Amino acid sequence: MTTSSSERGVSLGMPELPAPAYPDDVRARLEADAREVIARYPDSRSALLPLLHLVQSEEGHVTRTGMQFCADVLGLTTAEVTAVATFYTMYRRRPSGDYQVGVCTNTLCAVMGGDAIFESLQEHLGVGNGGTTDDGKVTLEHIECNAACDFAPVVMVNWEFFDNQTPESARGLVDDLRAGRPVTPTRGAPLCTFKETARILAGFPDERDGAVAAGGSAGPASLAGLKLAKGEVAAPRVVHPRDGGPHDAPQDRAGHGPSSPAQHLSSHDAPQDTSASDPAHPAGPTAEEGE
Repeated sequence: MTTSSSERGVSLGMPELPAPAYPDDVRARLEADAREVIARYPDSRSALLPLLHLVQSEEGHVTRTGMQFCADVLGLTTAEVTAVATFYTMYRRRPSGDYQVGVCTNTLCAVMGGDAIFESLQEHLGVGNGGTTDDGKVTLEHIECNAACDFAPVVMVNWEFFDNQTPESARGLVDDLRAGRPVTPTRGAPLCTFKETARILAGFPDERDGAVAAGGSAGPASLAGLKLAKGEVAAPRVVHPRDGGPHDAPQDRAGHGPSSPAQHLSSHDAPQDTSASDPAHPAGPTAEEGE
């Protein structure tokens, strides 16, 4: 006796129906925007990334309809568009919230508390990684490094920075977002919805009052190295070699003689006695090779 594939619950892999088209008015508006984007590039296919942001600004994620639209206006296949849209994590592949709350869980943020923040928000919001709250306000995800390690742990909302977070402050942040209360990023432009953010990323101007002027995002910690290079702050002292020599008694920047151990910027600046540095305990193999 044999059973049919449907009885066994086996999918026959039937091809998916074509993507539904945008309504005529929506398509006409998107085509006008797309022409403006494409005109910026000598090769039209180079406009694919901003066009994916454009269609994402329409529905909050990149739909099959959006990918078909991009393929049509650029003369590409849907396979070529899909390959790009599924490669980059900034393109959402399913409906998501008005606010994308990303918790950095890369190494430094993780050890500074990022993992604890992410776990706390999962429990507080009742969603897992990539999940969206029932009210459609917040989508939570863990994200890779956002080059803000000097402000760790960092939470981002629609790619705007919220620095030096704690589980408590992060819970307060998402509560404010869900309640519609004003939320101000630590630095950078004022916060807007994910759809509005996607349109800005497509290359269209942010027309909100003061948004462009507030766009700078370098904080004091990020600029410390630049100030040091320009001589705007005192250079850190370098510990002299332990084997003597002309630098055995280094002077400070004013030439006032050797610096004291108390002036070291951290305990790690001071050399420690080890088997390699202490003549009474020379370093070396404890046994001949092969023993």
